[in-house]
Amino acid sequence: MKIWAHTLVKNEERYLWFAVESVIYYVDKLLLWDTGSTDKTRQIIELLKKKHPGKIETEYFSEVTPEEYTELRQKMLQETNSDWFIIVDGDEVWWDEGIKELVSVIRNGGKGYETIVNGSYNIVGDIFHYQEEYAGKYVIDGVRGHITIRAIKRYIPGLYTAKPHGQHGYYDKNDVLVQDRSKDKRFHLNKKTYLHFTHVLRSSSAESDSLVPKRSPKLKYELGISFPRDFYYPEVFFLERPDIIPSPWIKFDRAFMKRSLIETPLRKIKRRIIKGKVGY
Repeated sequence: MKIWAHTLVKNEERYLWFAVESVIYYVDKLLLWDTGSTDKTRQIIELLKKKHPGKIETEYFSEVTPEEYTELRQKMLQETNSDWFIIVDGDEVWWDEGIKELVSVIRNGGKGYETIVNGSYNIVGDIFHYQEEYAGKYVIDGVRGHITIRAIKRYIPGLYTAKPHGQHGYYDKNDVLVQDRSKDKRFHLNKKTYLHFTHVLRSSSAESDSLVPKRSPKLKYELGISFPRDFYYPEVFFLERPDIIPSPWIKFDRAFMKRSLIETPLRKIKRRIIKGKVGY
């Protein structure tokens, strides 16, 4: 049962190394394509490619629009020669146990499933804090929270991807989203499998982040929940890394704190207007 990974990035120098290193040993191949990075992302990609010869395939594109982003996702899909593929964004850092369990489900029961649902901690402020589960907007099989589908069977009939970046999804030949297909063919890991850094600075500066379509609104000024002192972070954060890779252990500053004190209560009130089961 072959498994490939799809990683499509722009200006992801803070977490891309950790994201790729957290999954690369568990997949057969990783497609790592860049869409016009202006920070050190391309240098990091080359370091990763050199470290894992023959396992990482790269392509470099100039700046792309949200519509062109989806076209590249479709191109990735068409070039994928595997039974399953895993979407690994440059801001998603997996635990060993999380990626191992996901791969185990595929290899041991993959013939009966089409998709796999997993949860994440959404980081806010810094690596030491995360969003409450009420902030999660995705709803799959009646469960709402920080959950998503990151593993998809390649041979779902007519599988394709559509809609611009920020809205795009994967559909079958009848134009049904994969998450709306039969839940009997979907497996829920029912656990947090990775740290998601979508709401913090992901490039070298706010200016570099602003060059990425749809990213600026994702930066959240919010006082999150503190991880316990004995919280077990993904193993990859403790491994040796090149000097070019920034440290992930930087705490948020006073300016962030002041703005967050104002915005956090408003966000929490707004979230609680949304009804529904919160899971994982």
